Amino acid sequence: MTEPKAASERRLTDQELHDIDAHWRAANYLTIGQIYLLDNPLLREPLRLDHVKPRLLGHWGTSPGLSFIYAHLNRVIRLRDANVIYICGPGHGGPAMVANTYLEGTYSELNPD
Repeated sequence: MTEPKAASERRLTDQELHDIDAHWRAANYLTIGQIYLLDNPLLREPLRLDHVKPRLLGHWGTSPGLSFIYAHLNRVIRLRDANVIYICGPGHGGPAMVANTYLEGTYSELNPD
């Protein structure tokens, strides 16, 4: 049996890049919706002021970076069957972590409603 290559020893396939990018973009969309929107998250009608939250919880600035790490870390976890805990600070990045855990399914496992 040969040892698997380290995650950094090979280039990502086009499909892997596509999947990581799709996860990252979906997580960012879910994050921005959690931060800013009260209603109409799929933009089925033109956005109105009453769709926007009067008080924002979370911070967009940290969210894309958290989701970028999450998407790439999931690839390494699957590749190596690794047990990993992703620790990030509380507060501003919460919507990003909820979005990522929702996309991968662990959020719904713990919060089925």
